[in-house]
Amino acid sequence: MTPEKTPGKTIVQKVSGLDPVTLEVIRNSLPAISHEMSVDLQRTSYNMMIYEVQDYCTALLDTEGGLISQNIGGVSHFVADLGVVIKDGVRRYGVEGFFPGDVLLHNHQATAGQHLNNMVLYTPVFHREKLVAFAVVRAHWVDVGGLSTGFSAAGAYDPWSEGLQFDQVKIYEKDVPDEKMIRFVRDNIRYPDAAMGDMRSQLAACRLGERRFVELLDRYGPDVVQRAIVQLFAETEARCRAAVEKLPDGVYEASTYLDGRGGGAGYDIHAKVTVSGGDMTIDLSGCSPQREGGYNGRTYAAAYIAYKALTAPLDPLNEGAFSGLKVIIPEGNMMMARFPAMMSAWSGALPTVVDTIWRAFAEAIPDRIPAAHSGSLGATFSFSGNDPKSGRGFVAMSIESGGWGAWPDRDGQDASMSVCQGDVRNAPIETIELKTPVMVIERRLRQDSGGAGQYRGGLGVVTHARALTRGRWNANSGAGGRITCPPWGLWNGHEGKIARTLTKAAGETEFSKPASVAMVGDPGSEMIYETAGGGGWGDPLKRDPERVLRDVREGYISADAAREEYGVVLTTDGNAVDLAATRARRTQPQLQGAQ
Repeated sequence: MTPEKTPGKTIVQKVSGLDPVTLEVIRNSLPAISHEMSVDLQRTSYNMMIYEVQDYCTALLDTEGGLISQNIGGVSHFVADLGVVIKDGVRRYGVEGFFPGDVLLHNHQATAGQHLNNMVLYTPVFHREKLVAFAVVRAHWVDVGGLSTGFSAAGAYDPWSEGLQFDQVKIYEKDVPDEKMIRFVRDNIRYPDAAMGDMRSQLAACRLGERRFVELLDRYGPDVVQRAIVQLFAETEARCRAAVEKLPDGVYEASTYLDGRGGGAGYDIHAKVTVSGGDMTIDLSGCSPQREGGYNGRTYAAAYIAYKALTAPLDPLNEGAFSGLKVIIPEGNMMMARFPAMMSAWSGALPTVVDTIWRAFAEAIPDRIPAAHSGSLGATFSFSGNDPKSGRGFVAMSIESGGWGAWPDRDGQDASMSVCQGDVRNAPIETIELKTPVMVIERRLRQDSGGAGQYRGGLGVVTHARALTRGRWNANSGAGGRITCPPWGLWNGHEGKIARTLTKAAGETEFSKPASVAMVGDPGSEMIYETAGGGGWGDPLKRDPERVLRDVREGYISADAAREEYGVVLTTDGNAVDLAATRARRTQPQLQGAQ
């Protein structure tokens, strides 16, 4: 991956001789192929991070690493790093080094730039003996050896302690499996049945993608399909450039920070965005340098996600979506870390960087920019061990969502995943309890977690779980480095509450903050994950008192918050707004000054 991405030029405005009906069929067929791959993967996978949480993406890429299509709802922060994997593979083997039936594994941080659990499996697509594309699946494995079980590789100090690294390894060559390599993988991970099952599911999805793409080539001819792809790239780029042209030209900047991991020094986050006509440049050079054990990654994902949201958020994704964008991130920056910097926490900074890029536009386009959202990928709930009843290993996993920032015209969404995560969701309670020795005592919205405002920030969640056997908890709070920098409000909106995690050992009566991210718990040990809310938008004293009353009735905010933050006084029975007392309360100098 190069440290700078230069915007491309629109390839062509119109491809001559291309039937518009055929173009539309191909336009819809390509994402349909990726989506069918997704369904295949989800329905055949072994671990709940794939079949429930949907922490994966499925895609078709061309032989130069250009994104042809990705499944709708695929993990947003995965897409930026698929092309670099393919480009690296082609550099390694050459186009002539791939054969029908080859299957490759790759998670190496020198190119993939992520935590090692995010495993890429891809296969070459041949049509009439010519390499025409690659089918690719990136999915979260529950374990890749080392300290990788679950999330974040707590306690790891370099990539090798985190887990196994696969650097463009062919596990099948010409349809013949490399049994020694596959056995090596099985022997070096804790939950081989899950990993091997997921690997087979990824392979099945890629094989399906191969077949469907070849069928499309057979039906319309490779020349027509290729010209259609070129046209689709050009049209996508043109739509994105047109959206940028509607933004005021100028240079926009915003800064924030993240708390240091493990109590160390913090990290500066700075975004400088330049808009000129249809061109946009996002410069992240002002972010802190990489640091041992820190929020290191190697990805354009934050810039890509922010740009896509500003330009064509609902359009199917292809390479043209980023051709009008220039991203500047120098080597050695925390967002473009040099290997062998450990990258297990690679995603921790991404939501904050996205929010910061948007914050830079807050004054230029105030009617479009929301307050900050929860600022992390969620609380990573994980409990693993061996079930004494079945005699088999288990991993209970979920991502507990947070609140989104309020918008200029509406409240923020409650209990929603980060903007970086596509259609990722939490694992259902029924699945967790059915398949693992864990009891989920409650999962509910977290009262008062959304920032007060004319429009309220979205609420985080509270998830309370109890272990029914001995195992290992992940006690990560999901704060994403925002301990002393909560999700900010805009235009006098208040901050959202930060995330926290509480733990209680078996036999104890009080909860306390965990001593470490990874904890061993006996039967009866409990964990509470409280995720962050979103920031508020606008002066809370301008919020309709009846909406405040509704929030109190629904349990979204407390009566105390209604009075102290919104200046709304309820009647004694709590069933109505005391209008006279509310008018008086809202004019008190101390409440006015708080805004």
